[in-house]
Amino acid sequence: MHRRTQPRTPRRTQQPRTPRRTALAVSAALLVAAPLLTACGGDAHPGAAAVVGGERIDVASLQAQVKDVRTAQAASPESAQLVAATGDLSRRKLNSMIFDRVVEKVARDEGVTASRAELQQTRTAFVRQSGGEDRLAAALLQEQGVAPGQIDGVVRRNVLLNKIAAKVGADDSPEGQKKLTEVFTAASKDLAIDVNPRYGAWDDARIQLASATPAWLRRISQDPNAAPAGA
Repeated sequence: MHRRTQPRTPRRTQQPRTPRRTALAVSAALLVAAPLLTACGGDAHPGAAAVVGGERIDVASLQAQVKDVRTAQAASPESAQLVAATGDLSRRKLNSMIFDRVVEKVARDEGVTASRAELQQTRTAFVRQSGGEDRLAAALLQEQGVAPGQIDGVVRRNVLLNKIAAKVGADDSPEGQKKLTEVFTAASKDLAIDVNPRYGAWDDARIQLASATPAWLRRISQDPNAAPAGA
């Protein structure tokens, strides 16, 4: 992988805590942002930001997610603050894209699915607790760097995480969280995740990009806004 010397943007700080919390969520506070490269794994996968389980996450797909967030931020009255707070957006979106693939693998391994009714019910609950669709979208954009069109992904992740935790018998105790982490770590290793060095290396033990904020699992309420930064 050939590196290109580019200026780095400031590291993103911890996001404000919101009042409500959902059962389980993912932490994706990431490293300093960096421009995208055009290859991954020593040029073995040209144009890939990462390869997960043999499947590519293309640079173009990552850029599209980042663009959607930047477009939503530009339309916000707090545009300048939102952009300044998410200088690490490329890393954080890649972290989420990789983590979602780990979640999907664990769900398949455990025989867990998310029905359309479950997804709709959960989203409806999130909207109600946030005080409306617009407030939910604004909160997720501010707290997690999630564009309106990406909300369904957040909902699906929360539904699967909760059902996986129930399936493996992981409660909110330290022992339960340890058990759940072990399940995800095993799945992460099986996927042999290869990340473009510009974004760092994937840490199987913490299920996130290396040097990211630890403890990717924590208890929250039925509100996705309460998830740690970068989820």
